[in-house]
Amino acid sequence: MSNGVNPATPDSTAVRTALWRALHVLVDAPPHVMIDEVGLQIAAPGDDWMARPDMGDWTGPFRAGMVARGRFVEDLVDDCSQRGVTQYVLLGAGVDTYAQRRPSGASPLHVYEIDRPGAQQWKRERLAALEYAVPEWLHFVPVDFESGASWWDEIVAAGFDAHLPAVVASTGVSMYLTKAATMATLRQVAQLPAGSTLAMTFLLPTGLVDAQDRVAYEAAQQGAQRSGTPFVSFYEPDEVLALARDAGFEHAEHVSSSVLATRYFSERVDGLRPSTGEDFLIATT
Repeated sequence: MSNGVNPATPDSTAVRTALWRALHVLVDAPPHVMIDEVGLQIAAPGDDWMARPDMGDWTGPFRAGMVARGRFVEDLVDDCSQRGVTQYVLLGAGVDTYAQRRPSGASPLHVYEIDRPGAQQWKRERLAALEYAVPEWLHFVPVDFESGASWWDEIVAAGFDAHLPAVVASTGVSMYLTKAATMATLRQVAQLPAGSTLAMTFLLPTGLVDAQDRVAYEAAQQGAQRSGTPFVSFYEPDEVLALARDAGFEHAEHVSSSVLATRYFSERVDGLRPSTGEDFLIATT
C-alpha cells in the first residue's frame, strides 16, 4: 500500500487515538468525558506505551480533543436513535469501540464499520482474542479504496438500507482526502432519506487556529508528512458549509472545538481543554 501505510495493520493515528482515550481515563481527573479502555486492550501496545513521546503531558489538549470528538458523535448517535434512526455508519472506523463498550445503546442499531481490509481483519482478530463476540447488528465492511471500490456499494451489499435514514460519522478522515473526494462523499450521504445526519470533522487552515495551539498544530502536520500520510485538505467553516449545501443537504451547521470545550470541559478544575484546529460539520437531509 502506498503512503507508507502497512495494509495489514491499523493506521498509526487510529492506534494513537485509542491510546489517548485510555490515557484520559488513566491520568486525567474525573469526570471523564469518555470512558474507553477497550481500545487500549485491542491495540495491545505493550507495557511501556505510556512512555511513548506522543503520550507525554504536552498531548493533553490533543487527547482532550479526541475524547470530545468521540463523545460528541456518540451523543449524536444516541439522539438520532431516540428519534427512530436505526443505522449508524463509521467511515474509517479504526479502533472504534462503540459496539463493545455500549452494546445496550448500539444493539437497537445496525452498525456498519468501514475500513481497509487488512486493518479490519486485524481488528477482528484482536476482538476474537479478547473474546468479544460479533453480534448480528455489527457489520464489518472492508473497502479497498486504492482499488477504486465504492464504500457505498459495499455497505449496501452488507445489508445497509439506503431507503432508511442513517447517521454517518467521518472523524479524522477528511484531512487525508482531496476536496473532490470529500465532495463525492458528501453527495453520496446527501442522497439518504430525510432524517439522516452526517458528522464530519475537518481541519482549519493554520491561520484560524488559536495562537497558543499553532506550534503544536504545525508540528502535527509535519509529523503526518514524515509518516507518509500528509494532510492534504483544510477548510474554512464557511467553505465546508457551502460544500454541504451544494451537495444537497437541507441543513448544515459548523460546530467548533470551543463549543465542544464548553459542553464537555467547562466544569473541570484542572484546565484540561481540547486544542483548536479540528471542527465538525453536522449536515442533515
